[in-house]
Amino acid sequence: MSTSSPYVLAFEALRMTDVENVGGKNASLGEMISQLSRMGVRVPGGFATTADAFRDFLTETGLSERIAGAMNGLDVDDVTKLAETGRKIRQWISEAPLPARLRDEIAVHYRKLGDGADATVAVRSSATAEDLPDASFAGQQETYLNIRGLENVIDAVRHTFASLYNDRAIAYRVHKGFDHAGVALSAGIQRMVRSDLGASGVMFTIDTESGFDQVVFITSSYGLGETVVQGAVNPDEFYVWKPGLDQKRHAVIRRALGAKAIKMVFSEDASAGKSVVTVPVPEADRRQYSISDDEAHELARYAVTIEKHYGRPMDIEWGRDGSDGKLYILQARPETVKSNASHETQQSFRLKTRSEVLVSGRAIGNRAGIGVVRLIRDPSEMNRVQTGDVLVTDMTDPDWEPVMKRAAAIVTNRGGRTCHAAIIARELGIPAVVGCNDATQVLKDGMEVTVSCTEGDTGFVYRGRLEVEVTDLSVQKLPDPPVKIYMNVGNPELAFEFSRLPNAGVGLARLEFIIARMIGVHPKAVLAYPDVPVDVRHVIESHSAAYGNPEAFYVEKLTEGIATLAAAFHPKPVIVRLSDFKSNEYSSLVGGKRYEPDEENPMLGFRGASRYVSSSFRDCFELECRALRRVRDEMGLTNVEIMVPFVRNVDEARQVVALLADNGLKRGTNGLKVVMMCEIPSNALLADQFLQYFDGFSIGSNDLTQLTLGLDRDSGIVADSFDERDPAVKALLHMAIQACRKHGKYVGICGQGPSDHPDLAQWLVQEGIDTISLNPDTVVDTWLFLANSPRKPEPATT
Repeated sequence: MSTSSPYVLAFEALRMTDVENVGGKNASLGEMISQLSRMGVRVPGGFATTADAFRDFLTETGLSERIAGAMNGLDVDDVTKLAETGRKIRQWISEAPLPARLRDEIAVHYRKLGDGADATVAVRSSATAEDLPDASFAGQQETYLNIRGLENVIDAVRHTFASLYNDRAIAYRVHKGFDHAGVALSAGIQRMVRSDLGASGVMFTIDTESGFDQVVFITSSYGLGETVVQGAVNPDEFYVWKPGLDQKRHAVIRRALGAKAIKMVFSEDASAGKSVVTVPVPEADRRQYSISDDEAHELARYAVTIEKHYGRPMDIEWGRDGSDGKLYILQARPETVKSNASHETQQSFRLKTRSEVLVSGRAIGNRAGIGVVRLIRDPSEMNRVQTGDVLVTDMTDPDWEPVMKRAAAIVTNRGGRTCHAAIIARELGIPAVVGCNDATQVLKDGMEVTVSCTEGDTGFVYRGRLEVEVTDLSVQKLPDPPVKIYMNVGNPELAFEFSRLPNAGVGLARLEFIIARMIGVHPKAVLAYPDVPVDVRHVIESHSAAYGNPEAFYVEKLTEGIATLAAAFHPKPVIVRLSDFKSNEYSSLVGGKRYEPDEENPMLGFRGASRYVSSSFRDCFELECRALRRVRDEMGLTNVEIMVPFVRNVDEARQVVALLADNGLKRGTNGLKVVMMCEIPSNALLADQFLQYFDGFSIGSNDLTQLTLGLDRDSGIVADSFDERDPAVKALLHMAIQACRKHGKYVGICGQGPSDHPDLAQWLVQEGIDTISLNPDTVVDTWLFLANSPRKPEPATT
């Protein structure tokens, strides 16, 4: 029994060297209060009971021996017995009196915390292993909020002690080989932040999905933070870019509005287990963000300060007090998942066995997927797709993307290798077999299949579950390639993950992906609001409620998408292609049918530069310019470059460059580069003239090939004739590349060709191209192929 050391210590007296005595959570609170308060980080005060206090409590009450006896021989895999034993031990602890000295010391510190009055506090657990002070016991013990009055605090401390024997905690220690008697519990008693009247949440100093370390990821919801921690609520999300924060710029690069259906608030009863209640959040509040951008910036600054102090990524809980309006850090612990994961490998897949081929088509992504067929004949059935299913359908469109994320693989009747299903599958890293013609007839719902895209251009759907060999390839020690390797990226949500691949930047970032996925409304309808049909008005109001007005919503969501892509790859170049929707694609947006022409051949119709300079679309184009200007000028992401697609003639080139300048996007200003997408034969034939208006070419080999060969790349009838290596196509590629080299201007390629045909990529190197932009799934293989290719001539530009 300890008699010399205190049973209770004030937070400000604690440091990280006290982990063994008060656990990591309480030691961290003391560390932040003593070391970071002067740097502006607010942490509510309080005190902690010690590990000695806990052990002496068990010894004095005789509980140590009783617990050891109950635990002796317990099989934690017998869930019934585990629950029975855990319940019994917790009851013993929660009903036992605390030692008089411990009660007295708690009373002294509690009175001091409230200046003699009853303070409202949170009582949290902080477990520690005697011989493993850094062991993680996060989330295994209980927290009690809104506790007021000494007796209620004492009772909450006993319940906190008892929670060391929660079923999940017992099982965890057994599975980890920890001695139960070697683990102690410290109770942290912390002044309560009135986030029941404000908001709260959790933040990480890295992206939790990819491990990308240049952002702070914040979740936020109304009321006490337990709803966020427990996953009971769908919170708002914010990504704050650290370099922008350092530069004191607007640094919130992405936001997502959560449902926030409920919130946890104080109840009338301030005793353990009864002190909080859950209530609905009013609809008007649900449609607004629970914190402002300024508050997100302040939280992110706290997070970065904490991360720098500890020297590692951190997992932090925070609260906004609704009474004083201030933000507080409630606890901080090391992030232990993504920060420890390896990002130095990429996987390759190979089938070890074969079975009956059920259907075949074009292979998308060098991967294999195994699962149960989920046959979807109509978009109304999309929600039937469960995680790990093989999605089988006639064709997809952008509305299907959320369920496509769940799929282990995708199989379609229609589509070529540049169709929607193919593009999305590549970005999601999901194998797809498209253009099968008869997939929905042959494949039956519930059938187990293996989808293989590991065997070249043709993808196969095999009967049954086949064995797949997965090989990890190091991507951090690749040889230098003869050209800069860029990537094609459309979905901002995948940008952080893709940035982990070896790359020199982004050669094609598609604005239309952002418009379709993050906005969903036609820009004309946004500008015409409220003079739109009632159903369209309701959608616009629902989407834009948190942004002040529909126009601000449209610009802000564009800004977020572009900024996320730019931040993910900063300071490398990110070439953003201006919107290149065709009229049929624009008409599919909410309200779009009212504003779009009905064209027989939209691919050759109202698109690209012709649309931007048209008086009927110019105001919509200006929204894109506002977003690009904000990303570059206000957020400091000057690595964003602009690409203009589908410029039919030289006069269009002159007009669109002048229009960009009129909208604050003048070539050369603040380092801005504007390149043209070379994708029409006229672009190559008159390359010298087009290059007078641009800083270079980015070759779009998809449209260039079909316009040169006069075929529809998505037609199953003539798709076999689509080949970027055709002599006529290569003649135009040669003209474009040599013109850029002659004028000392940039030339790259962002079309599908080099991803599908490494020999074409090698030819482009020999021609002297500056960059090759690839789909993420082909980066490593093509990189290795090109590393062994002959070096290109000295480039015209660097």
